[in-house]
Amino acid sequence: MISLRFQTSTVGVLSASVSRAGFTRHYGTIKPGWTRWFGTTAMTASPLEICVKASVKTPNKLGDCPFCQRVLLTMEEKHVHYDMKLVDLINKPEWFLKISPEGKVPAVKFDGKWVPDSDAITQSLEEKYPEPPLTTPSEKASVGSKIFSKFIVFLKSKDQGDGTEQALLNELSTFNDYLKENGPFINGEKISAADLSIGPKLHHMKLALGHYKNWSVPDSLSFLKSYMENVFSRESFMKTRAQTEDVIAGWRPKVMA
Repeated sequence: MISLRFQTSTVGVLSASVSRAGFTRHYGTIKPGWTRWFGTTAMTASPLEICVKASVKTPNKLGDCPFCQRVLLTMEEKHVHYDMKLVDLINKPEWFLKISPEGKVPAVKFDGKWVPDSDAITQSLEEKYPEPPLTTPSEKASVGSKIFSKFIVFLKSKDQGDGTEQALLNELSTFNDYLKENGPFINGEKISAADLSIGPKLHHMKLALGHYKNWSVPDSLSFLKSYMENVFSRESFMKTRAQTEDVIAGWRPKVMA
């Protein structure tokens, strides 16, 4: 098990402790090969433990799960101090299966109890750490929610004329029109939970379709493209995103199926 603990420093120096099999090393800076996270998370009484997917390409790096990134984004935006445990999902360790019998990530420990599922986790984070508020109004919470499924169907498609590309474009166009009238974010001027959910999925879409189909979002969808740039360039997003090679590798089985 790899455990990475993150906290802010009053002098802006990165501080991390990395645990392996009960042995802890403390670093003032991260050595080459360790995940680099800069100190924006705030101190709390004790860090929240979170299990996330480990990289299949680089040791001690975060993996390509968009649902894990959603939770990490929420923690970063709320300045929550957390202890990240990287889990090898190919060879799941016994300690993890005791925590998550179905072997799924993310999982976060709240008050001594492990909670799986990104929906439940982000809701708990909002309740326990209400500032800054990230709740998206119910009437806006489902905006763009069909994009991810349409992306997957198009990615897996072997027939250029089966309509899967157009189905994705239709959803993206609807989202673009929504942002034109209501943006720059889903809930207006400030980022909210809905953005933190769809952002990682759009990132996967961009990388996977760009690699496997040489496809990109059309320039005509300018509000969507600006939205993606705004979300992807946030400090919280850059710190919690997966490596490009992990995202590409993660989608390969679906493409080759």
